[in-house]
Amino acid sequence: MLMAHPAVLRDLIEQYEALVALDASEADSARGRQRLEDVAYTLCVSTGTRDIDAALIAARYQLPGARPQDDSLLSGS
Repeated sequence: MLMAHPAVLRDLIEQYEALVALDASEADSARGRQRLEDVAYTLCVSTGTRDIDAALIAARYQLPGARPQDDSLLSGS
């Protein structure tokens, strides 16, 4: 599987978190909702996942400084 560059993943995570903080999904703006959906979709595609929660975990796990031996978030324990 191709892996996205950590800088791309970091940027996508930051964009997603900023849009969530602005509550883009609840905003009156169709443009804001669409942007949130686009970033979530891109994160899912970039990490090979199907939902945003899994995509965020996988993206953070791939960033430099992630502890590869600590997979507790991925295993659910």
